[in-house]
Amino acid sequence: MAGVRSLLLLLLLLLVVQSSCVGVRSPLAVLKRFKETTRTFSDECLGTTRPVIPIDSSDFALDIRMPGVTPKQSDTYFCMSMRLPTDEEAFVIDFKPRASMDTVHHMLLFGCNMPSSTGSYWYCDEGTCIDKANILYAWARNAPPTRLPEGVGFRVGGETGSKYFVLQVHYGDISAFRDNHKDCSGVSLHLTRLPQPLIAGMYLMMSVDTVIPAGEKVVNSDISCHYKKYPMHVFAYRVHTHHLGKVVSGYRVRNEQWTLIGRQSPQLPQAFYPVEHPVDVSFGDILAARCVFTGEGRTEATHIGGTSSDEMCNLYIMYYMEAKHAVSFMTCTQNVAPDMFRTIPPEANIPIPVKSDMVMMHGHHKETDSKDKTSLLQQPKREEEDVLEQDFHVEEALDWPGVYLLPGQVSGVALDPKNNLVIFHRGDHIWDGNSFDSKFVYQQRGLGPIEEDTILVIDPNNATVLQSSGKNLFYLPHGLSVDKDGNYWVTDVALHQVFKLDPNRKEGPLLVLGRSMQPGSDQNHFCQPTDVAVDPGTGTIFVSDGYCNSRIMQFSPSGNFITQWGEESSGRNPKPGQFSIPHSLALVPHLNQLCVADRENGRIQCFKTDTKEFVQEIKHASFGRNVFAISYVSGLLFAVNGKPYFGDQEPVQGFVMNFSSGEIIDIFKPVRKHFDMPHDITASADGTVYVGDAHTNTVWKFTSAEKMEHRSVKKAGIEAQEIKESEAVVETKMENNPASSELQKIQEKQKLIKEPDSGVPVVLITTLLVIPVVVLLAIAIFIRWKKSRAFGDSDHKLEASSGRVLGKLRGKGGGGLNLGNFFASRKGYSRKGFDRLSTEGSDHEKDEEDGSESEEEYSAPLPAPTTSSS
Repeated sequence: MAGVRSLLLLLLLLLVVQSSCVGVRSPLAVLKRFKETTRTFSDECLGTTRPVIPIDSSDFALDIRMPGVTPKQSDTYFCMSMRLPTDEEAFVIDFKPRASMDTVHHMLLFGCNMPSSTGSYWYCDEGTCIDKANILYAWARNAPPTRLPEGVGFRVGGETGSKYFVLQVHYGDISAFRDNHKDCSGVSLHLTRLPQPLIAGMYLMMSVDTVIPAGEKVVNSDISCHYKKYPMHVFAYRVHTHHLGKVVSGYRVRNEQWTLIGRQSPQLPQAFYPVEHPVDVSFGDILAARCVFTGEGRTEATHIGGTSSDEMCNLYIMYYMEAKHAVSFMTCTQNVAPDMFRTIPPEANIPIPVKSDMVMMHGHHKETDSKDKTSLLQQPKREEEDVLEQDFHVEEALDWPGVYLLPGQVSGVALDPKNNLVIFHRGDHIWDGNSFDSKFVYQQRGLGPIEEDTILVIDPNNATVLQSSGKNLFYLPHGLSVDKDGNYWVTDVALHQVFKLDPNRKEGPLLVLGRSMQPGSDQNHFCQPTDVAVDPGTGTIFVSDGYCNSRIMQFSPSGNFITQWGEESSGRNPKPGQFSIPHSLALVPHLNQLCVADRENGRIQCFKTDTKEFVQEIKHASFGRNVFAISYVSGLLFAVNGKPYFGDQEPVQGFVMNFSSGEIIDIFKPVRKHFDMPHDITASADGTVYVGDAHTNTVWKFTSAEKMEHRSVKKAGIEAQEIKESEAVVETKMENNPASSELQKIQEKQKLIKEPDSGVPVVLITTLLVIPVVVLLAIAIFIRWKKSRAFGDSDHKLEASSGRVLGKLRGKGGGGLNLGNFFASRKGYSRKGFDRLSTEGSDHEKDEEDGSESEEEYSAPLPAPTTSSS
């Protein structure tokens, strides 16, 4: 009898252990209707298999992914749906894309009440939603996450919001699927049940009847509608075309005045970009958009359609409205004011050049499909631009001793053909309030020229001075550049002159422009010239002139005057070609552009070097009031701003921008010392950056560094190696939200559930750990039973002994087996992983597209700049 009782006890023990491993109960019981526990993913898919993840008492995350699909032909549109796990009203406040451009052409996320299918996924040709589909989010080409401003959210659930999310994934070119791997691309959402005072929405402007004739060089597609709703506040935009789109621009037109909402190349990453300045749209305004196409390379007319050989002209405008007046989605597919486009700003007609390897892949590769060869000839060659990856990042080289050189006021830095650093400094001379009179004549001539070498050539590795020159030549050095032959081009604001110097020649300058100590504004005089740029192809000389003239001057290689352009700006909204101290120049030779740091206007202006035509303006609120210096290399534009004025918020810092889009991709500051007046900047092709400061007499070196938050994406899609937990399903605000520690626990447990490389389930791990313990327990119980029989103990002693064993397993309070407490009481065991888990379980962009939810943080523009000098 005792033996049978022991066997029953062992069987009961095994059943209890098994139930503790697989019978995980979730605290998300408040999400009553959601009973899904797990989803089956291919082993090739990473990420959680549990689509709902709690964050705190009010917030949760949804992981919406394709369930391991393999498209068999190009231009495949797959859709899948997920029900909102609560009937209560909720708000989407964050989106995180989970896709790679190598696999996915673009993704759209819709909200609706009845998806077109109830299957795990379906062809979107069958439809997206039975009822109206509101577009919430759009992504393409490794776009960054979209974050909404504080207090803004897309409304879902409740009585009026969508009950389902429908994900549409367009697999354009399927060459990445030759290995028949399975794809789990998608998007992760962060939702909250806390009411948001401002509701986000989407306004879609879309052409439905554009025809692009074959071979036509320029074709405009215009869209315009009257706005007749409560005020909306625009904070982000996204453009979308296929191969033939060159530029898409959107405007608010009020009283015949055009205000830019956004302008972008559709061949760049099609993310939601912040508007340069917040734009409000009120009743009676007109919203207008223009897409510029080319028909070159086509053998037949191109129409609007859903395949990669068709075209699209879409502008998505993301806005927010007061909750009581909110409309989640609006569309415009007409052109109600065609005559108005005669006065559209010229910038809307200027294509934005993009390097070929940055071009969006719109479906087929040019060589993949025979049908493309008949309708789509080789695309016209694009202007080259070497654009580095979006995660480019620089940090101070802390082991570089050059920061302690301490020359005089550093006014210029450049790199020579050997990649040595060249510094132009002022020795013991200082530019202060006593340096010039009211007519800009230098007042300290009696000091004589600077008696020490003002040009230093520095070893970029150890900061050794390799060569020095420039003694007894200059009074107040300013700009420095080095041409392709290694000649130095410098300006002196006291002399009002420009000099060309051979570093190996001691006889004097090779060329001098301007009249010594004579400020002026004609063809033969400068007034405090600031910088020089020399075209490496033609030898043409460009001079920015300067502090008291607001112009750019052009000279032949021999120094003959050719032309000039520019005028002094006035007011808060300077026009293109107007300057307030053109302070620094940067040539973009392969695009035939010259960019100017328009210092006191806090912006960068770029012009065609041949026609002097304005091309683009780059201006960001984070620049503050000034842009002191710029440098261009390999598709990146580097800049430094000025010291903030009293009451200003933006700090003095360095910027790295994508030249094509103008978007800031990195911001940097020194660790040793600090920027006070960073006066010049130069960068090399390998990403090394040097900054010279005129107030701290310092030169810093910054080098390219990998960001901590990176991921390596495999060719075939979503397989990613994630650093620590930074790419968890939802990145919560750890500093501001104490409850987010719960998410940390969840993430740790998820990591134990499935390591990225092993994929071993928790049941198997737990079973392997528990089996030896069970065996040991069985042996101990059997030995004790044998001993009790040998000494004639009664049956109730065995039961009492067994009760003590189970009592230890149950822990102090009893009430169920707790492996965490049991193993925690045994030395060498961790309870991690044994606590109860807090987890639970084509529309082709035609006119039916709708929109409704997303997010992003942007700062308001600063007040108009005031003038400072140096």
